[in-house]
Amino acid sequence: MKKHNYSAGPCILPQEVFEKSAQAVLNFNNSGLSILEMSHRSKDFVAVMDEVRALVLELLGLEGKGYQALFLQGGASLEFLMVPYNLMKVDGKAAYLDTGTWANNAIKEAKLFGETVVVASSKEQNYNHIPTDYTIPADASYFHCTSNNTIFGTQIKSFPKTDIPVVCDMSSDIFSRSLDFSQFDLIYAGAQKNMGAAGATLVVVKEEILGKSGRTIPSILDYEKHIKAESMYNTPSVFAVYTCLLTLQWLKNQGGIAAIEKINEVKANLLYSEIDRNPLFIGTANPADRSFMNATFLLVNPEHQETFDKMWKAAGISGLPGHRSVGGYRASMYNALPLESVQVLVDVMKELEVVFSVQSQSQLAE
Repeated sequence: MKKHNYSAGPCILPQEVFEKSAQAVLNFNNSGLSILEMSHRSKDFVAVMDEVRALVLELLGLEGKGYQALFLQGGASLEFLMVPYNLMKVDGKAAYLDTGTWANNAIKEAKLFGETVVVASSKEQNYNHIPTDYTIPADASYFHCTSNNTIFGTQIKSFPKTDIPVVCDMSSDIFSRSLDFSQFDLIYAGAQKNMGAAGATLVVVKEEILGKSGRTIPSILDYEKHIKAESMYNTPSVFAVYTCLLTLQWLKNQGGIAAIEKINEVKANLLYSEIDRNPLFIGTANPADRSFMNATFLLVNPEHQETFDKMWKAAGISGLPGHRSVGGYRASMYNALPLESVQVLVDVMKELEVVFSVQSQSQLAE
């Protein structure tokens, strides 16, 4: 049976990415070598790295605007450290918006480097919304936000205007919706959420903001050194980078970000409509802030869980349980998830309603 993969990451990827990457493991570019064993300095792989970095800027509309695309390692968690290391001035401060677990983790790392101002937080409301009423200090080295909160199912719909550099963690909604990406001075994202295999981290940075912190940065954590080395300062995650290239090529062939955004909106609206209509379910995020990537919801009656779990598993659905820290359910609808899979989940939710409606009527008759 085909699996309908709602995993939050590593996540579903296009079928052609699996097929092409599998072939590359056996014989890459008819070289007689696997991509897993060839030198990262080889002509074949250097071409991969050059193409994927250029394709990132093309899809984001940042070509010729002073940005560099890097493929690094360590996930978004290492970027929590690298951002303040490179951008927070000595004896300076940075501003952060706290909208979820990963934003909070980024704040903890920034505090190691200097004054870290949390301009607003939705933590007391269990991160069920995106705060909007806050002021960004004009003397901060940068403002940091998280565009999409995977665990709590919220997403920033509009970003604040400020004269200081804006840094955004886009790990779970990168390449999923149209934005003016030039409003950001640094974007980072782990590949495994929407872009490729785990092991690579994308960083897109405007070069002019670098080299101003006044501190000595260890080489492996220095964005300028990675730019100079063209993402080859150390051995990159060759397979993960290659799957990113394949995924971005697939996205371009779909019509790019604008085209995939329309599909993502249809998928999200279909599921949220059922969550709101069906009396057995309730959404956990403020409707105005709901994520198009990660829909989080609960059963109104926990006693229905055993039946619901059996039903969605029998339908071939995988990866639906919510994050271990919050429970409930989370449907991650990344770019490669087909509309068909969302319809299967919606049908199961409707079927559950029928099952318990019949039971209730039977009990009343007795």
